[in-house]
Amino acid sequence: MTTHFAAPIHAPLSEARAFLEAYPQVQAIDIVLSDLHGVGRGKIIRRHELESLFTTGRGMPASLFAQDVSGHDVDAAIDMMEDGGGDSRCWPVPHTLGYQTATGRGLVLLQMEGPDGAPSPLDPRNALLAQIARANAQGLTPMGALELEFYLVDKERDADGRPQPARAPMTGRRLSGTNCMSVDELDEMAPFFDAVYEGAAALDLPMESLISEYAVGQFELTLRYCDLARAADDIVRSKRLLRTTARRFGMEACFMSKPFSQSSGSGMHLHLSLTDAQGANVFADPSDGTLSPRMLHAIGGIRDSMADSMLVLAPVLNSWRRFAGTVYSPASNTWGTEDRNVALRIPAGGAASRHFEHRVAGVDANPYLVAAIVLGAALDGIDAGTDPGPQGPEGEHAYPPMPGGWLDAIQRFEASQTMKTLLGAPLHQMYGAVKRGEHDALAVTVTDLEWQLYGTTL
Repeated sequence: MTTHFAAPIHAPLSEARAFLEAYPQVQAIDIVLSDLHGVGRGKIIRRHELESLFTTGRGMPASLFAQDVSGHDVDAAIDMMEDGGGDSRCWPVPHTLGYQTATGRGLVLLQMEGPDGAPSPLDPRNALLAQIARANAQGLTPMGALELEFYLVDKERDADGRPQPARAPMTGRRLSGTNCMSVDELDEMAPFFDAVYEGAAALDLPMESLISEYAVGQFELTLRYCDLARAADDIVRSKRLLRTTARRFGMEACFMSKPFSQSSGSGMHLHLSLTDAQGANVFADPSDGTLSPRMLHAIGGIRDSMADSMLVLAPVLNSWRRFAGTVYSPASNTWGTEDRNVALRIPAGGAASRHFEHRVAGVDANPYLVAAIVLGAALDGIDAGTDPGPQGPEGEHAYPPMPGGWLDAIQRFEASQTMKTLLGAPLHQMYGAVKRGEHDALAVTVTDLEWQLYGTTL
């Protein structure tokens, strides 16, 4: 199968004009393109420039997709760009223009086109749209939601110069103790989260449940189930909302997978199902009470490529620290029903709303790439009628072993024909080159811990 990119859909000018009419006080708009890492790159334009953004687009360098997570060019990736990374035309993503209550500016997401007007094969959002188009061609609509786990840390470091938990805005108390699902802790944090929900309403972000998670200062927000492209857009906008709001409260929102060695990691679980032309869930339980064969085939397809996909799911060195303790963060190729220790979980719930949850990705992963490779592998499994194998740990032995670390994951990804097919050859090659460049740069960096252990000891 060759990855075919769907024809680009531009946001209509009416969206810009409605925004300008609704917010006459807004003088600037953040225009944001997600790079390979999910980091927002872009510009702040003035009010009078918004309509032209919608009518003629805005040039942005394609070399943004050849940068590491810190924004430095990766030489091997730059060498792959035939045009040297010159400007390409970017256009607003439909239904993402909104007002940021924390900054007083607007916000709109961008997607990139190539010189010929076709979707840029390097833009991660276009890779997701290609897999959605593939599902649409089979009369299916992918539906999903991504959970967002994160830490809130104080902008001030502790006496040793290390990050520390934030203070609760209501009481001034520094957060302490795990307090998993503590309602009182949420109440102490209410001024901050009230501002977040106010911001979400202005952006038309469907934020729902909020819980205090399994570590000091860790929280989780869920977003409403919707079409899969919108679900990924919602995560990008939600991260920006949390960051900008946290800064106004003397905090920073942290989206590392494992920011604290002895505390739980932060995941980005993807819930996924498919609906037919009538809107019915094709993963719904059959009348005999068994599980849907198509859902089981989808799980089988994902298991087939799980090891190859780990670089997308755990993209940086820190991602792999989350798997050191596997409680609720499975780095396995397993599935099961209502089991939070497996990689692919079928939650309890009504037969008509049946879906599965992919639990491996960290919150540091690019939501567009995660959704693209999970959906693509699921469609592969449905097309091939792939058996999911036995549930639980005993079913893992039929598959290749999972990568043992970041470099292993890079090598598996680079050699994977499946990842090349699902993402398209240009994006597959670029992503591998950028991640290998990041790895090589860190491999030659001497850390403070090395000095402590070896500097005057050996």
